[in-house]
Amino acid sequence: MTALSMRKVEVPSPRFSRLHAVVALLGVLALLAALAIVVLLLAAHQPAAAAGVLAVLGVAVFIYLSPRFYAWRYVVPGLLAALVFIVVPMGYTVAISFTNYSSDHLLTFERATEVLLSRSNSDGAGLDFKLLEDANRYRLAFTDEAGQHYLSASFAPGAAQRVKAETVADEPAGTALPLKRVIALQEALKQVTAELPDGTELHQSSLRRFAASRPAYTRNADGTLTDNADGVRIQANWAAGYWQRADGKTLQPGFRASVGWHNYVRIFTEQRFLEPFLRVFAWTVSFAALNTLFTFAIGVVLAVALNWDALRGRNFYRLMLFLPYAVPAFISIPVFRGLFNENLGEINLVLDQLFGIRPGWFSDATLARSMVLLVNAWLGYPYMMILSMGLIKAIPDELYEASALAGAGPLTNFFRITLPLIARPIAPLLIASFATNFNNLTLIALLTNGAPDYLDTAVPVGATDLLASYTYRIAFQDSGQNYALACAISSIVFLMVATLAVVNLKLFKVGRDPR
Repeated sequence: MTALSMRKVEVPSPRFSRLHAVVALLGVLALLAALAIVVLLLAAHQPAAAAGVLAVLGVAVFIYLSPRFYAWRYVVPGLLAALVFIVVPMGYTVAISFTNYSSDHLLTFERATEVLLSRSNSDGAGLDFKLLEDANRYRLAFTDEAGQHYLSASFAPGAAQRVKAETVADEPAGTALPLKRVIALQEALKQVTAELPDGTELHQSSLRRFAASRPAYTRNADGTLTDNADGVRIQANWAAGYWQRADGKTLQPGFRASVGWHNYVRIFTEQRFLEPFLRVFAWTVSFAALNTLFTFAIGVVLAVALNWDALRGRNFYRLMLFLPYAVPAFISIPVFRGLFNENLGEINLVLDQLFGIRPGWFSDATLARSMVLLVNAWLGYPYMMILSMGLIKAIPDELYEASALAGAGPLTNFFRITLPLIARPIAPLLIASFATNFNNLTLIALLTNGAPDYLDTAVPVGATDLLASYTYRIAFQDSGQNYALACAISSIVFLMVATLAVVNLKLFKVGRDPR
């Protein structure tokens, strides 16, 4: 036997590597974080959400511990991310769109009812009081308008409590606490109910007075409420989302209720919503399509130019042309807003010096839309340029050499070789760019805020508003702040973008064998 065959082969022991230790530590931390989320959800009285988190956690633990599902370990993180950041928010948005959720209907039915039952009516002007210290406890001394004095039993500040006040002949002895001490004990005094000998209940109404009060509403056995002021019964109107009196008067606050397809019907039947919706939809589709076309055209032309071997300083040009993409949009867009300023902007100053004109970029609808297209093209072309440069590098040089032998020029090479060969692989990215531009809220919010606004619409909407910004303005700037209606519009936008994406994928035949 040779020395080589006699050499002992050492087999590494099956010990955990540092990578395994790090992965195990991250797993333990993720498990603890998930359990903490469950505890917080239970504390917030959300048992359904806590059960959902536990179910997902159990499935994830089973997959990572079972050898049969080894391949799924690499898929689960992506699926969880899609579930948490896409499916759940979209599902929540759709669910809200079937309710009347708005600034007038923020509370649940139970919470709105509790608010009504907590209200009280004050009877009379109340009694002056003094707070007397009795060791570590306190007493309340009252004096009515007739000069009658009352002294309460001693009490310790803390939880809600009822103390009885007895009639006394003379003003109670003792020094009243200064106002500073009374203010410090406000929270405790608000929980004290003082009961006079005749049964009248007193609650603190100001820093110096207690007033007689009684609940404004009483809950009945059948679930209705009674107005204690006039004895009128009040019923819950689920269609309107309010507690309503017999005469039709509603009580605030309103409560959330299911309204079915009402919000979707309003969008397409009420003129105040339909007309601006159609305008905004037409502009949104045009904006997304034109910006995708412009950014791709500029990017691919610059990519072809930068791949020209005879061009000197190509690396410098690449760096300079990529800079617009490197600067964050929330910095670039306000800069452009200043440049296009109608009075002090540098663009109008130059145009005034050269041609004697000062365009109203923010007051004219056509100019405002042109400005939006120009700014977004500036922000988006570097992305298309980088993608096109990579795809052009993958085209074989033999094709251009054969084209040169055939006497073809640069334009022929571009339209017959370059563009057809990069169109298919870049098609999904163009669709993604279209979807991004379709919902480009950041650009509109920072550049024009939708201006110039239409003057013939009942809802706030402008010539440069996209569906995303139109939805935002309905949700947060309209007088009613109708969140449910905004969610309905968002759901429609989601369906539109998804449908357009599927249609474009079918047209480009992405994912199919080109043969």
